[in-house]
Amino acid sequence: MIGIVLLITAATLLYVYLKWTFSYWDRKGFPSAGVNIPFGVLDSVRRKKHSPGMAICDLYNSTKGPVVGTYLSVRPALMVRDAQLAHDMLVKDFASFHDRGVYVDEKNDPMSAGLFHMEGAGWKSLRAKLTPSFTSGKLKAMFETSNAVGDKLLAYLRKECEQSGGKELDMKSVMTTYAIDIVASTIFGLEVDSFADPQNEFIEISRKLNRNTLSDIVRINALLLFPAIEKFFVRSGWKQEGIEMMRQLTHRVVDLREKNNIVRKDLLQLLLQLRNQGKINTDDSVWSSESSKDGFKSMSKDLIAGQMFVFYGAGHETTAYSISFTLYELTQNPEVLAKAQEDVLQAIEQHGGLNYDALSAMKYLDACVMESTRKYPALAVMNRVCTQDFPVPDSNLVIKKGTPILIPLMGLHRDAKHFPDPLSYQPERFLEGNKNFNPAAYMGFGDGPRHCIGARMGKLNAKLALAKVLSNFDLEVRKEKQEIEYGVHGMIPQPKGGVPVRLSPKN
Repeated sequence: MIGIVLLITAATLLYVYLKWTFSYWDRKGFPSAGVNIPFGVLDSVRRKKHSPGMAICDLYNSTKGPVVGTYLSVRPALMVRDAQLAHDMLVKDFASFHDRGVYVDEKNDPMSAGLFHMEGAGWKSLRAKLTPSFTSGKLKAMFETSNAVGDKLLAYLRKECEQSGGKELDMKSVMTTYAIDIVASTIFGLEVDSFADPQNEFIEISRKLNRNTLSDIVRINALLLFPAIEKFFVRSGWKQEGIEMMRQLTHRVVDLREKNNIVRKDLLQLLLQLRNQGKINTDDSVWSSESSKDGFKSMSKDLIAGQMFVFYGAGHETTAYSISFTLYELTQNPEVLAKAQEDVLQAIEQHGGLNYDALSAMKYLDACVMESTRKYPALAVMNRVCTQDFPVPDSNLVIKKGTPILIPLMGLHRDAKHFPDPLSYQPERFLEGNKNFNPAAYMGFGDGPRHCIGARMGKLNAKLALAKVLSNFDLEVRKEKQEIEYGVHGMIPQPKGGVPVRLSPKN
C-alpha cells in the first residue's frame, strides 16, 4: 500500500513539474511553440525526423513574430525570428548576450576553454590575444603550406579520374580529407597526407568526433544544450576519445617544439609565442617563440590543446562544407560555373600563377563561397545566452538573465523576406552594387565581436581548393536541378547521401 502511495505521489509531482516547466513562456507573456512534453522542439529529433538544428529551423518556418518561446526538452529557450533583432543582439546589444551558454570549465577542465566556449572577461582577453594570428601577413606566410596540401588534393583527383577519364565523387568526403590536412598543416605544422594514409591520427580523431553512437549524441547535446549535465559527466571522469587524443597530440607536439626550439609558420607557433612571451607578435615576420628569462608560461598545454581542438573541429568541417556545396551548386548552374572558371583563370594569369595574391583577386569566387555559406550555413542554429535582463524592443516583454537564445540561421538565410528566391544560387547577391538582400539576416560567419575569428583563413583555404579544381578539371553540369537533403544526425546538418560531383581532367 505504501509503495502505491509513493508511486502516485511521484507521478503527481512529475506531472506538476512538467506542467509548470512547460508553461514558462505563457507565464512570462511570450508566444510559444514546440511545446511537446517532455522533449519540446527536439521531439522530431527523438522521432528521427530531423537533426536538432533542422528541427529548430522547422519551428522558424511554422511560426511568426519576432520572438517565440520554445523548449529544449525541459529547458526553456527563446528563438529569435527577427533578423534585425538577432543582429542587434550580436552587435549593438552584445553586452547582454556575450556568452554562448555552452559547457566551459576553465579551472577544472582547461580543454573545455576553447575560444568558442569561453565566457565574459576570459573570452575577451583571449580573443584580443589571438586576433593577431589571422592578419593578412600571417595568412600569406602560411600559404605555401596550404598550397602543398592543395597539390595533394589535385594528385588524388587526377588518380581517381585517370582510368575512366571522369568520375563522380562524394565531394563532402573528399573535401573533408583535404580540410583535415589543411588544418593539420597550418595549425599543427605536421605533414599529413590523408589521401595516401586514411588511417592517420587526424582522420581517427575526426571519426571519433563525428560518430553517431548513443554516447556521443548524449555528450554533444549535453555540451551545447545542457552544460550542467556535461560538467557532471566530466567531473565523473567520463572522457571522450577524440578530445583526449587531441590533448595528447597537442602535448606531444608542444614538447617536441619547445625541447628542440623548432620554429614553423603555423598557428601552433603563434600559440607558443603567447605561452612563452605573453603575447603574439604583431610583426608578421617574427615567428620565434623563445621563452622569457624567468620561464613564465601564460598558457598551459591543456589550454593550448583547447584552442587547437576548436580550430581543428570547427575549421575542417566548415571548410569542407563550403567547398563541396559550392562545387555542387556550380554543376547545377552552368552560367555561374562559367563565370567562376573565368574569374579563376584570369586571376592566375594576372598574378603569374595560383598564389596568395591571385586568390585574393578572385572576387566572383569569393561571392560563390559567400552564397554557399548563405544557402548552406554550417551551423543551422547560432546559440547565445542572455547575460543580463533585456527588454525586447517595442514590447512589454523582458528576456530574463540565463535564458538560452536560439538564432535559426538556416531559417533566416532561406527566408524570401530577406533573400529573394532563397533556394536559387546567386553569387551576384554578394557583389558590390548588386546586393539585394537584408544584410542583417546574413550571418554565415557569425556577427559582432564573437564572429568567427578564423573566417579569413577558412575562406582562403576554401577558395584554394575551388581554384585548384576549376583550373584543372571540368565539372559535369547536372541535367536536372536537385536540392541537397539533410540527414537526421549531428549538430552540424550532414548531407544525406553525400555531395555528388562528376569531374573530368581538362585537356
